[in-house]
Amino acid sequence: MIWDYPRAFTLSVVPRADDIDGLNHTNNAVYVQWCEKIGWAHSEALGLSLADYQRLDRAMAIRRGEYDYLLPTVLNDELTLATWLISSEGKLTMERRFQLIRNRDQATILRGRWELVCIEPSSARVRRMPPEFSRAYLAAMVEPAVAK
Repeated sequence: MIWDYPRAFTLSVVPRADDIDGLNHTNNAVYVQWCEKIGWAHSEALGLSLADYQRLDRAMAIRRGEYDYLLPTVLNDELTLATWLISSEGKLTMERRFQLIRNRDQATILRGRWELVCIEPSSARVRRMPPEFSRAYLAAMVEPAVAK
């Protein structure tokens, strides 16, 4: 697959009957749910789970989400979703990118991005990333210059 960035973290997804809307395409909200699913899977693969977020009283919250829906998908399309962490401004924010590819023709279906900010859930205030976040997330970042 031709990814926008190196070192893709991937997840296979397939639209099921409940994912299909009145136009017989995958509902856009399903893509957003898949992005959330892969975001958590990537975080866990890097060693940070929801339990860690709760223990540390820190979380990376979505400040802004953008999705470009490029092509439709239909019931039972085999797809591969990828994610990357591509930038960080100090120890407060970072950006996560997404790309969804249809396996049969390698077409990019969706591109997305999240601006994430580190918060303290107990107060809902912006806080610096704890050392555990910096070690896991900052080490996983890829160079934005590689992007298309």
